[in-house]
Amino acid sequence: MPIIVDIDVMLARRKMSVGTLAERVGITPANLSVLKNGRAKAVRFSTLEALCDVLECQPGDLLRWEPAEAEVVAAP
Repeated sequence: MPIIVDIDVMLARRKMSVGTLAERVGITPANLSVLKNGRAKAVRFSTLEALCDVLECQPGDLLRWEPAEAEVVAAP
């Protein structure tokens, strides 16, 4: 997936646990784990706003885009 979630980076910088972040944001640790591990298909703006508020960061500190690796096509 070309969208990379860097919540772990911000958690480390803030010296905060996943459980603490989940509690302060108001989501379950399981849902935060899905988001943190890049398995989420979507994120609500209200959740993103709460994450940024608690972590004192910008959305770009949590999410970044990387182009997908181009598939190598073998010559016949």
